[in-house]
Amino acid sequence: MSSTTPGSSPRTNSQPRGPNPTHAAHRPTRTQDPSHVIALILGCLLLVPGVSLLFGGGGLAAVYGVSRASDGYIQTSPTKLNTTTAALTVEDLVVINDVKSPPWLVDALNADIRLTVTPATNRPVFAGIGPAADVNAYLAGTAHEQIVRLSDGGTPATSTSPGTATAPPPTEQGIWTAQATGVGAQELAWTVTDGSAAVVVMNADGSPGVAVTATAGLRAAIVLPLALSLLGIGLLITAGAVALIIWASRRRRGAQDTAPTSPTVYDTGQAKVPAAGPAHPFTANPFAADPFTAGYPVALTAHLDPQLSRWQWLVKWFLAIPHLLVLAVLWPVFGVLTVVAGIAILFTRTYPRGLFDINLGILRYSWRVSYYATNGGIGTDRYPPFTGGPVPGYPATLDIAYPGRLSRGLVLVKWWLLAIPHYLIVGLLIGSSWSQATLGDRQFGFDSIAGNLTSGGILGILVLVAGVMLLVTGAYPPALFALIIGGNRWIYRVIAYAALMTDQYPPFRLDQGGSEPVHQPGQPTPPTLSTPPTSPTGTSTNPSDVRTPELASHRAGS
Repeated sequence: MSSTTPGSSPRTNSQPRGPNPTHAAHRPTRTQDPSHVIALILGCLLLVPGVSLLFGGGGLAAVYGVSRASDGYIQTSPTKLNTTTAALTVEDLVVINDVKSPPWLVDALNADIRLTVTPATNRPVFAGIGPAADVNAYLAGTAHEQIVRLSDGGTPATSTSPGTATAPPPTEQGIWTAQATGVGAQELAWTVTDGSAAVVVMNADGSPGVAVTATAGLRAAIVLPLALSLLGIGLLITAGAVALIIWASRRRRGAQDTAPTSPTVYDTGQAKVPAAGPAHPFTANPFAADPFTAGYPVALTAHLDPQLSRWQWLVKWFLAIPHLLVLAVLWPVFGVLTVVAGIAILFTRTYPRGLFDINLGILRYSWRVSYYATNGGIGTDRYPPFTGGPVPGYPATLDIAYPGRLSRGLVLVKWWLLAIPHYLIVGLLIGSSWSQATLGDRQFGFDSIAGNLTSGGILGILVLVAGVMLLVTGAYPPALFALIIGGNRWIYRVIAYAALMTDQYPPFRLDQGGSEPVHQPGQPTPPTLSTPPTSPTGTSTNPSDVRTPELASHRAGS
């Protein structure tokens, strides 16, 4: 016997199944103001130079503080240089050299360059700096190597200028602005002036075969003020960009901010399960399970096509290339918006709803493409739509309950510290490169996560086995399907947590199957942190009393 609440209609078997909320008709229509769209675009455009200036200024300040010697020189690491030719040169040494810059600009730099060279043998070595034109004329026809850049690790990249002439001893030339020669380490200092200069390292007698260890240093009064200026300008631009994005993503006051009149309820095909959201505040303990759901506010579902093609999975990866290209652009956007959302949470304790919807759309889009063509399970032949919004009837769905208020402190630690155990597990599921990308110094980022969602690991092996079974037998093993979807469910729960979209810690539980698990009435409910408020009519407003309309009316009757 079932009962209904006033104004509601009894459930029938004709209700659609799937993870879509059953109260969708009650959701208010949201319109986007043109000014908000313009502000969002401007904010995203300003964010790129702002962050670049912050990183540039911060890097310059770090180099100034760490690499600066007691005498004020910023020094490079010792670099071994050797050549079988007569000379090693660094031409076009000064950045300003060939530009018609006013002398006052060069004087304002007030920069000094120091070069220390130590020969590998006891032969006298020569180091000199002179006008580039004079140096080129001196070495014309003589084989020498020019250092064009230093690659990663400090290894020099050179280009060779051929020649057969023998260079006269450099000490006999009168072209040097500064020079040093002798046995052992030689130090050469030079104050930067306008014009194009070149550095030359040779044997003192001009003979071929030069082998030295070199260290370069730069001292400029403008370095620290420049670093602070870049940091200040970058901070202002970034703050303005973040403010624009947050303002543009906020809903306008009015009907579109009205809360639904009934709790969000998911139909998993077994029982109605309400979604966690603002109506059900999260407990302060990030590791505590939400008693009002099956355990986590991320609903990932998948359904096998009844007539799945035997062979199409062999080419789906190729058919999905347009989607993969789109995702290659969207995942860096996901990372940037997550950083912006984290800043907003620190100040407001809320994830801006507009940014949340965008990132949720990217995750939905990724899950559909993954389920169609890669590690998601190749369980459908329906081509994924080019949208991140809800697609009724598509066999792969993903929804994340909007979290309401979030913890400021967890923003700083959950994505890198608290999530490390899950990163290790997810690394096994989708490949060891994922864990390296997550924990490594240089490869961390959501774009690395996106790239590895389509790589190997345990899930890749399972999907390959399922594809072979499908090709041979024409049937997708149900147990294998349940295991694959369970692994993906774990992955997207971790991504949602690391992306600051929830404060609830992902459970260490492999929930297998195409549908989300449901809360069993017989299971104990964790105690609440405070006494639930009462409504003006005296009825308790405890969320556990409104899990479903039937349960609410049943309790009211009792």
